[in-house]
Amino acid sequence: MELLVHEDKAEVAAAVSRRVGGIIDAATDMVTLGLAGGSTPRDAYERMATEIDDWHKVDAWLSDERWVPMDHERCNGAMAAMALMDRVPATFHRPPWDPDLTPEASAAAYDATLHSIHAHKSPDVVLLGIGDDGHTASLFPGTEALEVRDRWFVANHVPQQGEDRLTATYPLLWSAKLLIVMAVGQSKAEALRAALQGQNPAGRIGEGDAAVEWYADREAASLA
Repeated sequence: MELLVHEDKAEVAAAVSRRVGGIIDAATDMVTLGLAGGSTPRDAYERMATEIDDWHKVDAWLSDERWVPMDHERCNGAMAAMALMDRVPATFHRPPWDPDLTPEASAAAYDATLHSIHAHKSPDVVLLGIGDDGHTASLFPGTEALEVRDRWFVANHVPQQGEDRLTATYPLLWSAKLLIVMAVGQSKAEALRAALQGQNPAGRIGEGDAAVEWYADREAASLA
């Protein structure tokens, strides 16, 4: 894992936008891009919308989602669409939601979608964040999804949040070419320190074949 420290959250967003833009610009084929939720990725998405040109060759998907309607204020897909995907000519694949659908059925359908997108290739880039508790995507400490090895995307009940989530699993993250993880603010410092030592869910993303790059501001990196 590589730690790249920047002055503040604006510089983190700018660096991530440049990194993703370079990958997309250099690609001669379709690029698959996993998107994260949260306020830190949103800053990067807003820059990417204006700084990257070749969105027509991007298949974008979500590394995790909350089990809420697709236009809900807490919906990761709605945030990513507003900040980026509705502004560019990329293809955006989102997990299905319906009041009569279960989280498990939605996750199974999305798992099939992700396998279809990556039928002949590994995921190119997956963007992630880290929570104060060390979770990444919706791989929360103590939850069942941490142990899944036979699926790429699953429903995951998170008791500490009191809600159901949908999440990429370790096998999907480990299979990617590149994982980019953003960490901003003093509240993330302890979680980032632990992750770099492999001590929390976010720290386990480096156990597979994926290259892992951490983009942190000085506050988040203060204990690293």
